[in-house]
Amino acid sequence: MDESTASGEPARAEGFLGQRLCVVPRPLVATALRAPVTRRLTVTDIGLFPHAAGHRRSRDHGAAETIVILCISGSGSVRIGDVRYPIGPSDAIVIPAGAEHEYGADTADPWTIWWMHVRGEDVAELTGPVLGARSPLHRLSAPDRVIVLFDEILTLLERRLSPGHLLSASGAAWQLLARIAADAALPVDDSPLDRAMQFLESRVEADISVSELAAIVGLSPSHLSALFRRATGSGPAAFHTTLKLARARALLDSSSRTIAQVAAAVGYTDPLYFSRQFRRVHGMSPSAYRALDKG
Repeated sequence: MDESTASGEPARAEGFLGQRLCVVPRPLVATALRAPVTRRLTVTDIGLFPHAAGHRRSRDHGAAETIVILCISGSGSVRIGDVRYPIGPSDAIVIPAGAEHEYGADTADPWTIWWMHVRGEDVAELTGPVLGARSPLHRLSAPDRVIVLFDEILTLLERRLSPGHLLSASGAAWQLLARIAADAALPVDDSPLDRAMQFLESRVEADISVSELAAIVGLSPSHLSALFRRATGSGPAAFHTTLKLARARALLDSSSRTIAQVAAAVGYTDPLYFSRQFRRVHGMSPSAYRALDKG
């Protein structure tokens, strides 16, 4: 188990039953990283290791690429620096380029994993929402969508390593990382944040204070506000305003209601204040928005 492929993954004479693996030759990687689009994101290695008994890898000086691992069954662990993370089904973890790490399958219940190494200018930004959280580990709410993209990328690169195939793989990898990043930013189903968002969505026209909303979901106002800022970039009040204005746009586009009637329908008793809020967000008045040619 000490030998390695060019990807840094362990080489076994027999491999793992049903495994798939593609390592892009490094001269092709270098060329891709100079090309106009693939320089932003290039897949350098990708694979599927089913029921990978004995799979283990240690890199004292890290890897040149950022590594993404998605476990779909079984279990294992990943250590990044001094912190070890247990890995189970639907868990995705991002290992930053250059970070000392070690990972491997559980002895009793070996994992099945999709894994990918990527380089490029967009990688740090795409993985930022995961790495910027408390942990580089995230349990995906919709892993099947990410698995489809892993399979698409590997199938492309297994077929041919032409510039066009590398470009297509780059696009799919961008979408894969974006899906993981978006999933990490979304609230877990039935979590306090999810319940708070659903409550606001069901009461777009209401006037709800942060303290009232926090009491409903069983959190302190400060804790709830912090969760909103982490997920949306702003607090509960701003999120609720976004919902109100989205409903207002729909009414302006699909009905003949007056501006005052639209304002009232989304909870604004003062049409002038509604118009100021609308202009602040959209850069134009509700009347000007309604008059735009759309579609």
